[in-house]
Amino acid sequence: MKKRSYNKLLATATTATLVASAFAPMVSADEKEFTDVSSRYIDAVNFLVSKGANGLTEDQFGTHMSIKRVDAAVLIAKVLELDTESAPESGFLDVPSRATGAVNALKEAGITTGKNSTTFDSHSHVTRGEISLWLERAFQLDGMADVTFKDVNSRYKNAIGMMVANDITQGLTETLFGVDSLAKRGDFAIFLHKAYMAMEDQADYTLTLMHTNDTHGNLDDIAKRATAIQEVREVSPEALLLDAGDVFSGTLYFNEFLGQADLEFMNYLGYDAMTFGNHEFDLGASADGHKALSDFVKGAEFPFVSANVDFSKDPKFDGLQNFDVSKDPADGQIYNGIVKEVDGEKVGIFGLTTEETPDISSTGSVEFQDYIERATAMVEAFEEQGINKIVAVTHIGYNDSLQYDNDLELAKQVEGIDVIIGGHSHSPLDEPTLNEDGVEPTIIVQTGEYGKALGTLDVAFDEDGIITGYAGGLLKVSEFEADPIVADMLKPYAEQIEALKNQSIGVEAVSELDGVRENVRTKETNLGNLITDGMLAKAKAINPETVIALQNSGGIRASIDQGDITMGEILTVMPFGNSLGIMNLTGAEITEALEHSVSAAPTASGAFLQVSGLKFQYDSSKPAGERVVSVEVKDGSTYAPLEENASYFVATNTFTAKGGDNYEVFKKAYEDGRVSEPGFIDFEMFRDYLKTLPTVDPKVEDRIVDVNKTTTNE
Repeated sequence: MKKRSYNKLLATATTATLVASAFAPMVSADEKEFTDVSSRYIDAVNFLVSKGANGLTEDQFGTHMSIKRVDAAVLIAKVLELDTESAPESGFLDVPSRATGAVNALKEAGITTGKNSTTFDSHSHVTRGEISLWLERAFQLDGMADVTFKDVNSRYKNAIGMMVANDITQGLTETLFGVDSLAKRGDFAIFLHKAYMAMEDQADYTLTLMHTNDTHGNLDDIAKRATAIQEVREVSPEALLLDAGDVFSGTLYFNEFLGQADLEFMNYLGYDAMTFGNHEFDLGASADGHKALSDFVKGAEFPFVSANVDFSKDPKFDGLQNFDVSKDPADGQIYNGIVKEVDGEKVGIFGLTTEETPDISSTGSVEFQDYIERATAMVEAFEEQGINKIVAVTHIGYNDSLQYDNDLELAKQVEGIDVIIGGHSHSPLDEPTLNEDGVEPTIIVQTGEYGKALGTLDVAFDEDGIITGYAGGLLKVSEFEADPIVADMLKPYAEQIEALKNQSIGVEAVSELDGVRENVRTKETNLGNLITDGMLAKAKAINPETVIALQNSGGIRASIDQGDITMGEILTVMPFGNSLGIMNLTGAEITEALEHSVSAAPTASGAFLQVSGLKFQYDSSKPAGERVVSVEVKDGSTYAPLEENASYFVATNTFTAKGGDNYEVFKKAYEDGRVSEPGFIDFEMFRDYLKTLPTVDPKVEDRIVDVNKTTTNE
């Protein structure tokens, strides 16, 4: 399946919204004031102008002028929205640069082969017969008329029969089609417009989806997200809106309102379904247990889908979970899967949550089942009901550790899933991933994190439920205007949060905590030590074998003054909301990372690592890559030399773990599946760690020593 086959079939919510948000509206033929466009041609010319076509001059479309082959190729490529950027070179030597991409795309699509292998014959005028052949291959319309034109031979018969059957043209006269007559620009505009409209009428069933994931209580841009959603619905009113989990945890909005603020907006925006993320279970060990989660479910004006999570042993969920597939799901209830009727077609939707959740959250008596087994059972359940369009809403990670689960493996192992709406790994998939390992393709999408983007996906299906094409992307929420109603809804929440930022966390700093940019990016500081100590403490609570923590200094943005520490100060120090990752690295890989950390020294670098659980010396006078002199890892109260061949669990943030700041050694470990993502947010870990300390008075402890400076100072 080629992506271009879908792009010519479909230009609905995704395309329209992306265009609307990025460009000014196209002007019409009237606005361009073409003086040669009569009422006969006005609709067709307006259509071409909306697709980016130009006239011959500012005031002449050239309606009655013959059209060159190269100009016809450009117009077809625009109408079909072919990929003119990455199509392979055609090999034609006579194509002007303005049309190279279009001709390449037409040849790749099999619409034209040119005159010979090196000649397209760009500047010759195209005939009506040639146009009919191009349109037949381009639009692939159903229907065939028995034509009796005297000038139509076997070469053109089928193409012209298709055009007549679809009322694209009836010929020049009752007896002549005009095969060898030159095509006029106005007539060609009519042909393209009518062919496109016929194609739209005959197009496969199209499902439009909007999706979010890992919003983590980020509500500051919720009014802009509302506008983005509204714009998609204006184009595709029946588009589904789905969430792949982790609404809970990560901001003061969650800490203060325990998900109820998020829920008010999700209800208002009309979400159709949500699955659970691991962070939905973070409060399980609190005095109230999962009360906040059960309240969230009960108050939802949409159902939850969860095929591999069993709440039956937790009484707070009594009466909320239904172990079935519902054709008429109730709001505020949990189902294995649900059936939604969209534009007259039934769509099956089920949910999955990572099996890692008991290891990285506080699940209590809630149990988690094998994701492959449960997904297979769900596909079978839908297919038994005759449903052949199946969407999995998952919180298992796009390419997360295979020790547990991920979307790529799900698509590979389970046949019959058409779309995976993903979450957990915070992966911003700017374009959908097409997995073709199975008999049928599976499309995987994910938005990234924190509500920064609204995901949009259009999927075309044939009558057997097989995907025939797709288009999707991420709409940057920040680029939209705020919806005034939603902005007013947010105000009381935002005002309360602003006041909370000024509140003390109940801890005082004995002395200033040094986050000065030039300091944290060039040397060990007391604040860097404090942050990494807190990260290591949290990581050890999850995986007791974790022995090292690393923090990129670019993630430390300010100092904290001596005295009372406020939540606002903590958020100023750590504004990005990065989450925890635990890497499994060899000693050699740790050394390689430390070499990268000090490669720019003494120049300040955001890649410079603050550390806990180890200490190392380096020599900034030596060449980059050869600077690390010694590395020791803390073992109890003492330090032991790092062993190059031994394995160590190392905590960092997922930005760094995925290769941020050019940490290729970490990126490779991530791609190898050697990174666990428990997901706890950095500023929350830091705040909670500070509250455990009898006094906040960290010192510089020679964890990082530049021996060149030491020698120089001596």
